[in-house]
Amino acid sequence: MKLSIVNTNDPESLVSAVGAAIPPSGIREFFDIVYSTPDCISLGVGEPDFITPWRVCETGIFAIRDGCTHYTSNRGLLELRELIAARIEKETGVGYDPETEIIVTMGVSQGLDIALRSIVNPGDEVIMFEPCYVSYMANVQLLHGVPVVLPTRLEDGFAIDAARVEQAITPKTKAVLLNYPRNPTGSTIDRPTLERIARIAAERNIIVLADEIYSAIDYLDERFSINSVRGMRERTIYLNGFSKSHAMTGWRLGYVAGPKYLIDVILKIHQYTALCAPSIAQYAAIEGLKKGDGDVKRMRAEYLKRRNFIVSRFREIGLPCHNPEGAFYVFPSVKPAGLSSRDFALGLLKAEKVAVVPGEAFGPSGAGHIRCAYATSMENLTEAMKRIERYCTGLMK
Repeated sequence: MKLSIVNTNDPESLVSAVGAAIPPSGIREFFDIVYSTPDCISLGVGEPDFITPWRVCETGIFAIRDGCTHYTSNRGLLELRELIAARIEKETGVGYDPETEIIVTMGVSQGLDIALRSIVNPGDEVIMFEPCYVSYMANVQLLHGVPVVLPTRLEDGFAIDAARVEQAITPKTKAVLLNYPRNPTGSTIDRPTLERIARIAAERNIIVLADEIYSAIDYLDERFSINSVRGMRERTIYLNGFSKSHAMTGWRLGYVAGPKYLIDVILKIHQYTALCAPSIAQYAAIEGLKKGDGDVKRMRAEYLKRRNFIVSRFREIGLPCHNPEGAFYVFPSVKPAGLSSRDFALGLLKAEKVAVVPGEAFGPSGAGHIRCAYATSMENLTEAMKRIERYCTGLMK
């Protein structure tokens, strides 16, 4: 006779309350719908349409052929860290010791995660700016931290107001999270604002996380990083990677740079959660840093041409659109069309088979906007804008 066990407990009650409360990514939720729509032109996916340069791919292939498929140091290959240090110093003027102040990570997403884990205690506040990348708020909440969200507006060019940052600081404020150029708006942060935020951070003893994953796609003549402000090297966690600059999204490779006292803690978390970034991707990135500058410049020039086209077309259609200073996104307002951004996006997809992302995916302040990635061919952009114009004409007549 078999023993019958009656279990009246509910195993679903064992799920983490924080994990259960976090909403799914608004981008991924929408694209579950998109993927079921054949012959769709997508302006939604936030990745380069360029193929990883062949010289980079070939290096990865040779790494496999030569048996370079084992673990690397937790910090990453020293040669790669030396090249990263040289690149950061060239671009920002700030030097980092490749032996002790740089970690190669599995993309900037993992780098941001372990960086936040290294500083955030339960109840700590992290200031961030909306509209923003979808994972920022969730990453802080998963640590039982408190996101303090400061909205930005199209009318102000999505500019960050340093005075509002200062007003938002409390005794619980641990960090300010900056992204520039920004996803989803393409806006950047000017030098005077960064300098004022740096002064505030120093005076109030706050860490700054600088996510510069789009720094290679910056259309302004002068690039300025907050870690270069006097005194900020010791309180800045600098994040960057290869996904956008070298069209290496699927290779999953980024890096974190910062003062040794922070990197020591970040490294311990990295050791226990990831061990190391993929070795094959690291060898490929070495080639990208050594010989890929021409590829990066060509991609940026093409993005600039596309930006100029799509901004002018949205304005012609009658949808207000900020002219981005970087990245490969525009974030036009769809308020003149008389629909919410979600209804606009769903209607556009159904009527014209063009996919865009509703602005609410990037926080409440994104309401009334859509994100369009111009990381696609000019042929696709031209056709997509014809369809968007046709859709809007029907709504706005």
